[in-house]
Amino acid sequence: MLQATDISLLFSDRKLFDEVNIKFTPGNCYGLIGANGAGKSTFLKILAGEIQPTTGHISMGTDERLSVLKQNHFDFEEYSVIETVIMGNKRLYEIMKEKDAIYMKPDFADEDGIRAAELEGEFAELDGWEAEPEAAQLLEGLNIPSSIHDHLMNELTAGQKVKVLLAQALFGKPDVLLLDEPTNGLDIQSINWLEEFLINFENTVIVVSHDRHFLNKVCTHMADLDFSKIKLYVGNYDFWLESSQLALKLQSDSNSKKEEQIKELQEFIARFSANASKSKQATSRKKMLDKITLDDIQPSSRRYPFIAFKPEREIGNDLLQVDNLSVSIDGKKVLDNISFTLNKDDKVAFIAPNDITTTALIRVLMGDLEPDTGTIRWGVTTSQSYLPKDNSKDFDSDLPILDWLRQFASKEEDDNTFLRGFLGRMLFSGDEVLKPVNVLSGGEKVRVMLSKIMLAKSNVLVLDDPTNHLDLESITALNDGLKGFKGALIFSSHDHEFIQTLANRIIAVSAKGMVDRAETTYDEFLDNKDVKKQMDELFA
Repeated sequence: MLQATDISLLFSDRKLFDEVNIKFTPGNCYGLIGANGAGKSTFLKILAGEIQPTTGHISMGTDERLSVLKQNHFDFEEYSVIETVIMGNKRLYEIMKEKDAIYMKPDFADEDGIRAAELEGEFAELDGWEAEPEAAQLLEGLNIPSSIHDHLMNELTAGQKVKVLLAQALFGKPDVLLLDEPTNGLDIQSINWLEEFLINFENTVIVVSHDRHFLNKVCTHMADLDFSKIKLYVGNYDFWLESSQLALKLQSDSNSKKEEQIKELQEFIARFSANASKSKQATSRKKMLDKITLDDIQPSSRRYPFIAFKPEREIGNDLLQVDNLSVSIDGKKVLDNISFTLNKDDKVAFIAPNDITTTALIRVLMGDLEPDTGTIRWGVTTSQSYLPKDNSKDFDSDLPILDWLRQFASKEEDDNTFLRGFLGRMLFSGDEVLKPVNVLSGGEKVRVMLSKIMLAKSNVLVLDDPTNHLDLESITALNDGLKGFKGALIFSSHDHEFIQTLANRIIAVSAKGMVDRAETTYDEFLDNKDVKKQMDELFA
């Protein structure tokens, strides 16, 4: 059990947390949610003991061990992969190193024998004999092959290092597991494996993630960081989202529909209570859900941007023709002999074994990268708007947001009142519109780029990992805005929910070829046995 008591934190001139009291119990997975800047990662660091709060304290059960997903991928460069994973249990690793040092002594004395016997006893208590097999199993589950388990960390790619540090956090069955964005940098298979691992994990998990599907799949509770407090909700992210939005509507609406809305919220709670029977924690979760009252559900202070894309003209019969496309990056082939034809009603999600491949394909489609071979032909009635993964070139300027966006406005839109109102709906209010674009955060830059795309009124949107850098509120707003888009959509994403709710066609690509399935959802694509076999070959 992990408990935070009276936690407050003064950060500069702002109180980030105000007398937070919360208890995290075994057998549950808590999704820590909150708007950007609310302090989610900071609170995890307080729980881990990396930051001292202004007031209050953190307590754990006697002899319990806490494990944290480390973010610095270069801390273990001179250690082997398997050794790095075992370091997840600090005490076990110390025992192993001390034992090895004793047994290697040329002048082994009686005292050494006594100390070695003590260490062997503690080693056995900590399941030391299972350490290497467990570490190997975790690595293989995350697609780190046994052939590189003895390699040094400095020989691995950045993506492989992310997986090794995740295996390190999971190693040794910690009593409390703290995970900050654990799906970042993971491929589809690794995310699925991690979901199953956490669903079956019997101890306490606290996770921060922008992946709504992941939160829905693994979480039994949501810990909502809002108004400098943390409030616990039973259920997954979708339950928290819908119930908080209903509560907000209830609070703001004082007309005669209030009774009807109360009934709607009560029916909603009952519906989720029934659905809880599908989860691993069926009985306990259902009992907790049944006890929820209207007073337990509070409206959120979060703000959602308004995102809507309206094409100026319809697409004709031809959208895009790609023939025999091959692409190399730094001398390594990432795409080979790729051919496909897209239709005007297609909402296409590109997936690949890594981001380099999908980004290369999208850059080639947008004329931002020359292919080795192949041709690309856009239909004459198409107009494309592009959101690149790397938007640094777009913001190499000290122009204020207002003047930067003015460059892309029509004559009718080139008006301060219109542009300020437009940016206000994208959560840039007051003097914020005068901030230079080159100092914006990652999420702010994406919202500015989306503003530019909305003004363009294109009938084809090409988006490379558009949810990257966005908070959950902006992701939800973008997702909803794209659902209503009447043009064609071409995109890549790591967000399962995003792909599932938007794509009607999935194209998997790699240097070994492609798998193309139209008129399918993402879940249907992943569940198809033939597709699974082809994907294993494609991504191997």
